[in-house]
Amino acid sequence: MTNAAPPKFAKTLGILGGGQLGRMSAMAAARLGIKTHIYTPEALSPASQVSAKTFVGDYDNKDLLKEFAESVDVISYEFENIPIDCVKFLKTIKPVYPDENLLEISQHRWNEKTFLNQCGIHTARWAKATSAADIQSTLEQWSLTSCIIKTTRFGYDGKGQAKIDISNGQPIENTIQTAWESLKTDEAIIEQIVPFQCELSVIAARDTYGKIICYPPTLNEHQNHILSKSIAPAPLDKNIIEKSLDITKNLVHQIGLVGVMALEMFLTKDGEIIANEIAPRTHNSGHWTIDACSVSQFENHVRAVCGLPLGDPTPHSSAIMHNLIGDDIDHLDQYWTKPGTNIHLYGKSE
Repeated sequence: MTNAAPPKFAKTLGILGGGQLGRMSAMAAARLGIKTHIYTPEALSPASQVSAKTFVGDYDNKDLLKEFAESVDVISYEFENIPIDCVKFLKTIKPVYPDENLLEISQHRWNEKTFLNQCGIHTARWAKATSAADIQSTLEQWSLTSCIIKTTRFGYDGKGQAKIDISNGQPIENTIQTAWESLKTDEAIIEQIVPFQCELSVIAARDTYGKIICYPPTLNEHQNHILSKSIAPAPLDKNIIEKSLDITKNLVHQIGLVGVMALEMFLTKDGEIIANEIAPRTHNSGHWTIDACSVSQFENHVRAVCGLPLGDPTPHSSAIMHNLIGDDIDHLDQYWTKPGTNIHLYGKSE
């Protein structure tokens, strides 16, 4: 199954998902005179507050999905846990970018690591696990006493993962079995723990004409596994910057991307860049592009999927982005009048 030919200039963009990434994409579309329609299971979502129309329904409601698709010119999505069958169904009615191939790769960690390695992109050493016994045998094979295990699907912000360390004299079988049961899954991925200097990400876009652009690498810091701070451009060695960009461009080309995606990476203490995860969408580490670039990641995503040429990703300013997590919002007063500060609130009810 293939997508229909892209419209020369889509006037109405459909977005699957109603979160903050959809909200910021809708706001970018409005600057270009493009209306957005949102499809989401949640009423009063952040994206629906700034969009022309919202369809509230489950992702398996084909009647409503058809109505949604027929109301727009092209469709995209703002998070990666959209059911594959939903995208395949919508593709029979209107073009969907990125297509389900990228979703299938990014939704399952076995597929993701396999694809990255097939592209010649290094990752941490990994193995499949369908039982606690698989974890024990892998550690024995690797001659290691520690590792990270993660669910193959739906893990984010540190959820769906556990660290195993059997170097402290605890019974090996009990330690591994407890960690395995905590994931509540039938399949997982085992990853070797790699000492790293820092975490970075590169956001890239590719349009329907095949042009690829990249924003400069961003240096990321996390708080309890949630992105808390991004520094852009990343203050890294020129060779590291060029290598991270080359890796990302290679991945974008291999996937045949249309739209925006991000590649999350680690810079190891040995100076090697290894890929961690693919985000098949606009990315939290790229919010700074709204204020520090003439064309943000959100605008370039809209341009790419709507048949428009990509804009220049070069920053006109450096930036530091702070993510207000949980109760951090209670300290917003210090930012309202701070020079050089731009505030973005998502309109969430919580």
